[in-house]
Amino acid sequence: MPRAIAGKLAEPVDKKGDLAEWLGYISPQMKVIRSSAFTLIELLVVISIIGILAALALPAITSALVKGQQTQTLSNMKQLHLATQQMALDATTTGDTNLGWPGDVSSPSFDKWATNLVGGNYLSPNDLAKLLSAPGVIVAPNASNAPTKSALILYQITENSDGGTVFLTSANFTNSASGGTPPVAAGKPYGQKGFLVFRKAGDGAILQQRQVGSAYTNIIGSFTNELIGPGTGS
Repeated sequence: MPRAIAGKLAEPVDKKGDLAEWLGYISPQMKVIRSSAFTLIELLVVISIIGILAALALPAITSALVKGQQTQTLSNMKQLHLATQQMALDATTTGDTNLGWPGDVSSPSFDKWATNLVGGNYLSPNDLAKLLSAPGVIVAPNASNAPTKSALILYQITENSDGGTVFLTSANFTNSASGGTPPVAAGKPYGQKGFLVFRKAGDGAILQQRQVGSAYTNIIGSFTNELIGPGTGS
């Protein structure tokens, strides 16, 4: 309560004139207090505006979330590249034919590549599982062998492959000699929201559906190297 009103209330009311004066003072103050409150209609309008703004912002928020997830997957590909590169350097130093780039080992396969990374202590089973995971494709650790599914596809590069040769792609991308088949909505991870490619040179990119095909090969490199799966599996 304002101090002036409190003072008026404390004064004795002896005359009609005093009462009229007090009522004349407090009436405008009460009007000011009453007019500062929200009405139900005003509150509903504010809530409606907030709802509209949230609906407009949702696509942008979703897009930013997907971009963040794709960037994390690209970082995972980088870690797998570094581990494989170290394994290939050790193979060159020691002459161990069980190690090397995926295409350099005998009977190359996704299983052998993954098992060598774990068996050679280049990655732990837990780390390998995390690096092969992405939204919609969660890989469980397996200490004795390679995971049965992966968010990434491995390509059969060798020590002699040039830097532009593709090393890894996201599993929603299908390889072909012409540069690949456009991702489908149900493809995991990321569907038609984009796909990822990482090259032997150690660089990668997040690409859009429209970049598939001959134009794509001019951007990042060749897909003529054979893939050795397993993709998303079951």
